[in-house]
Amino acid sequence: MKKTESNDRTIEELNRELNAIINSSSDGLFVCSADGTVIRINPASERMHHIQASEVLGRNIFEMVEEGFIDRSAALETIRNRKQVSVLQNHRGRKLMSTGTPVFDGQGELVLAVVTVRDVTEIDQLQRSIEEEGARSSQFREQLLAMQLLELESRHIVARSPSMVQVLQQAVRVAGADSTVLILGESGVGKGLVADLIHNHSKRAQGPMIRINCGAIPESLIESELFGYEKGAFTGAGSAKPGYFELADGGTLFLDEVAELPAASQVKLLRFLEDGQISRLGATSATAVDVRVLAATHRNLEQLVAAEQFRLDLFYRLNVIPLTVPPLRERYDCLLPLLRHYVEHFSQRNGVLRRLSRGAADVLLGYAYPGNVRELMNLCERLVVMSETEVIDEADLPMSVRQQLEPEVGKVKLWRQGQTLSEALAEVERRILAEMCECYCSQSEIATVLGVNQSTIARKLQKYNLG
Repeated sequence: MKKTESNDRTIEELNRELNAIINSSSDGLFVCSADGTVIRINPASERMHHIQASEVLGRNIFEMVEEGFIDRSAALETIRNRKQVSVLQNHRGRKLMSTGTPVFDGQGELVLAVVTVRDVTEIDQLQRSIEEEGARSSQFREQLLAMQLLELESRHIVARSPSMVQVLQQAVRVAGADSTVLILGESGVGKGLVADLIHNHSKRAQGPMIRINCGAIPESLIESELFGYEKGAFTGAGSAKPGYFELADGGTLFLDEVAELPAASQVKLLRFLEDGQISRLGATSATAVDVRVLAATHRNLEQLVAAEQFRLDLFYRLNVIPLTVPPLRERYDCLLPLLRHYVEHFSQRNGVLRRLSRGAADVLLGYAYPGNVRELMNLCERLVVMSETEVIDEADLPMSVRQQLEPEVGKVKLWRQGQTLSEALAEVERRILAEMCECYCSQSEIATVLGVNQSTIARKLQKYNLG
């Protein structure tokens, strides 16, 4: 008898412990019999579902779903499928994750469906906050880049073609580092403007920006100009003079046409890039200077290295971050904005009013510009100065520009060397819209003829600066 009482007390203690565990759980607990009758619900589940245990105990889960008491039931799915099931429930603005687990007896018969419920509203909100923060960060980066590109336009850097936009984005990105940058590209493409952009967006922006055209300084003077000299270093050196490296201390030194450096200067430039020190002509010791070097050339340095006209070790030191500026013939989307910009610029400078006719613009858009942006600028200045009327027409264009297009009369050229497919398609689209603008008076008429919405026409006309 004593043994039985002892066993009874043990069972009661176990029940109390089990009830304490179930009732203290922060996760909800729902237990149903095999036929769907609710036989247990803990306080956490009452709070999550905003119900009292007395309202659901003894009720059938199938009926409760049909009545709309709950929208989805993990217990119901578990009983039907006889396997673990998880469902996401929306209940009074809260998101509940319910996981139903089947319990089988020794013969494999389903006896219970035990459902655990977890409120994941906070987790979901946290995830959304993280995603929104990421989106805001991404949007901030895009806005920052857009602001930087707007600044470029204010400094006369017009970028519409994807290839040019990419170069400018890369320039802004490398500006934050202190690495040496080698800017490559044909003469007149704007390598100097890219160098200015890198300096102005760097931590050295408040320091000096010294620009040197290595090809414009006589070979006999280049070393003394770059590195300076001490008094008496050579005949005529009556006093010491700092070189451009010292003048650029704390800032940036831009070596344009770096391929023109003579061999002796190449050696001293290499030494500086290795240890950050320079020696004046006639000096007995080296001086450390804090200078970031940007270099540019229109020549193929690898070919010069192969021909032993440029040092291989210096090439590797300069070619840390190469940036290649595309020629104007590969930047078709930039052409019309550049033409209009410089016609307006030189008109204001000369106190006149000038603009391009559509015919003149079409001819200029078909020109190859072997001199790149520099040639385009000079051409625009010439047209503004020499034109006698407000509208610059085809007859005002130089013969060299018009003659280049004459062999192509009657032949529609759809692709230019270096163009991507998207750029070629954009050019064809612009030509079609330009012709339509000459034939029809309104955007709605153009839209009707082309079979698109008027809003599409308006957007594309704005994109191509037409209308």
